[in-house]
Amino acid sequence: MNENKDFLRTIVEEDLKKGKYSEVVTRFPPEPNGFPHIGHAKSICINFGIAKDYKGYCNLRMDDTNPTTEDTKYVEALKDAVEWLGFDWGNSVYYTSDYFPKLYEYAVKLIKMGKAYVDSIDEEQMKELRGTVTQAGQRSEYANRTIQENLELFEKMKNGEFKDGEHVLRAKIDMSAANMKLRDPLLYRIRHSHHFRTGNTWCIYPMYDFAHCLSDYIEGITHSFCTLEFENNREIYDWILDTLELEPPRPYQYEFARLSVNYTVMSKRKLLELVNGKYVSGWDDPRMPTIAGYKRRGYTPESILNFCEQIGIAKANSMVDVAQLEFCIRDDLNQKVPRVMCVLDPLKVTIENYDKDMEIIEASYYPHDVPKEGSRKIPFSKELYIEREDFCENPPKGYYRLTLDQPVRLRHGYIISCKEVIKDKDGNITEIKAHYYPESKSGSDTSGIKVKSAIQWVCAKEAKKVEVRLYDRLYKSEAPENLEDLNPNSLKIIKDALVEPAVIDDKKDERFQFERQGYFYADPIDYSDEHPVFNKIVSLKDSWAKKSKKVDNKPKEQKQEINKVQVHGEAEPMTEEQKLFFEKYTQKFKLNNEVSNILARDEKLSSFFEEAYKELTSLYNQATMQILEKVSILANYVANDVAKQLKDKSIDELKFKESQVVQLVKMVDDETISSKIAKQVFEQMIQTGEEPQKIVEDKGLVQISDPDVILPIIDEVIENNPQNVQKFKDGNKKLLGFFVGQVLKATLGKANPKVVNELVVKKLQA
Repeated sequence: MNENKDFLRTIVEEDLKKGKYSEVVTRFPPEPNGFPHIGHAKSICINFGIAKDYKGYCNLRMDDTNPTTEDTKYVEALKDAVEWLGFDWGNSVYYTSDYFPKLYEYAVKLIKMGKAYVDSIDEEQMKELRGTVTQAGQRSEYANRTIQENLELFEKMKNGEFKDGEHVLRAKIDMSAANMKLRDPLLYRIRHSHHFRTGNTWCIYPMYDFAHCLSDYIEGITHSFCTLEFENNREIYDWILDTLELEPPRPYQYEFARLSVNYTVMSKRKLLELVNGKYVSGWDDPRMPTIAGYKRRGYTPESILNFCEQIGIAKANSMVDVAQLEFCIRDDLNQKVPRVMCVLDPLKVTIENYDKDMEIIEASYYPHDVPKEGSRKIPFSKELYIEREDFCENPPKGYYRLTLDQPVRLRHGYIISCKEVIKDKDGNITEIKAHYYPESKSGSDTSGIKVKSAIQWVCAKEAKKVEVRLYDRLYKSEAPENLEDLNPNSLKIIKDALVEPAVIDDKKDERFQFERQGYFYADPIDYSDEHPVFNKIVSLKDSWAKKSKKVDNKPKEQKQEINKVQVHGEAEPMTEEQKLFFEKYTQKFKLNNEVSNILARDEKLSSFFEEAYKELTSLYNQATMQILEKVSILANYVANDVAKQLKDKSIDELKFKESQVVQLVKMVDDETISSKIAKQVFEQMIQTGEEPQKIVEDKGLVQISDPDVILPIIDEVIENNPQNVQKFKDGNKKLLGFFVGQVLKATLGKANPKVVNELVVKKLQA
């Protein structure tokens, strides 16, 4: 078990120590109205993982209480996701619909206790009577019905004697409760719809708040883990169980932060819109953030599990960078999959001085640092194909591949040089005439010729034609809102790519690294021996940032220079020193793998970070565990902001020092400045080398935390936005972010967001 326990595991351990429960029983309770996505993977890992850690068990329960949206295909998709991730739900799947008779009995009991009543007003009236955050609600006249009247009406509802929406069953709690969820919430509604399991037996269905807590109780669940959006529902959860005076032990609900990933949507409604609108090929489209999509794209269960472990379990919602998920699959595949050669855009090469019919080159599938064995035979002949971009007539500076004057090595093979370029009538290159050096064969080279690069190739006669699907992020926006944010280049299909024959004939694996192209997976649905299809899982490194740069206004030479070569297109193995740094950063400093990898592999970055860390510990004079959070902030500055400056400079050429970056971290940590202002300060440090304290003082950037200064600004924002104020008071709490943002904008980002948030809430609720 992980020694660094999250807060949920701490709760579980305390309950076990106190003897509150004899064993741990959790549940994963999705509604079967869509395919599970990466957010569900996190919930699966939490619920099944905690049960496993404490030798308990986890139920897989389908929350099938809405017959209009649920389907058996979604049940199967959920089961498949849990199983694929490596978890076991035991002998049977549970369904809330199995408890419909018992839930009905509980509802009748509440009516008999005078704690529930049948209401007959419409939805609009119900909303009006509910009140606002500052005004108490009021019950309708139907709340005064007698117990007998309510029992009779509820039975008629069950018997199908009323139309949809004609009546509802409500809990009688408190119409003036500060938590508006407690203002007589709905327990049952009428739905004359066919249920995929119970058929037409029922025409009333329990609401989530009623069914969930009681299903937990019926199954003997001890810990009900939910995402933060259900925090306000916890009081209903407790009220129902306490009011019914159910025999202990009873379950308790605890909330954790849901998973949000940039460039991704995880709303089932939006995912369904993509499927129904045919913007994707289906729920398992490899661009979709569904488990089925990742599975078909070629992600491994281990990579998803590792990602969920890395992001941890938090109490506050935050955005996770999709690059971290992509790193996890690269990290997993790098040690597993065979390396082979593939040419996506073939350019013919004829080796004029090669006089053999063909020879076979024996080549390993794996680099020397991967603890796996295996090799394949690569046919080599007079006619080959190379990647079109691996030859350039007018190469930019730093281009190390084949040119008119520059020889290059064919990976695992010989060194060749260009002798002639053949073009068609339009000036397009159609063929390269080349010479090879017989003494230059890889592994036994005695030619003495020095080259800076090796390129992939395939034998023209023996290469296999394959279809390659190049997948990219589905959305071009970091925070996608609608269909306009879709990335039009999220899929490119290459029909005539060429791979070395071993990929098809040997069937060494389903996943391969196509050198310098990325990691690929044989599509589990469309692949056949007659028509091989490979999906791109992920590129060899994160190139999204480069794609986002605007280079259209740059000269052609500069555009070409962006495309500098990778020698073999795979991550170089770490040196022993780099491995020590990586282990130190992940184990001692608790940094995530991505940041640790960046720091450990770059000598300048690791040197800068090590010196900065010494400054940090000296400044705070605290034990390591007490400053881990500050170390994490520092590491992110170095891996991102400092790294950009060290790209083309030495540490001595920087105008700022390690101690100044540490001071910047401290000023953010003690709330002297905000994170947003810190970026402005850092930009000036880059230009002038001034101390961050002086920059902040000279520019008056100190964070404003004084309520006497902030309140007048809040008053002005509220006065200028009366319509939004009314909407907020009517229950639209999402507008809180609007008001906080307006205040921060008015103070140029200098106001303390926490203080602003607290003051705005007080003002709007006054």
